[in-house]
Amino acid sequence: MASMYKLPDASIVNLCIYDISGRLVSELVNGWRGAGVHEVTWDASGFTSGVYFAVMNAGEFKQTKKLLLLK
Repeated sequence: MASMYKLPDASIVNLCIYDISGRLVSELVNGWRGAGVHEVTWDASGFTSGVYFAVMNAGEFKQTKKLLLLK
């Protein structure tokens, strides 16, 4: 599953996937990224169907998205 995000300014970015119990299951991005559009891919082939949460922190920005994985 690929997704894109856009940074208005360079910053440290952390993008992680958590399961429904709040356990970290995958760290997709962790480090400095320049301004602009970036693409990230989550290989969910080893995960079971269910609800997951993508949490992104970039500078002052923080967002959580609910993901539904169906196989």
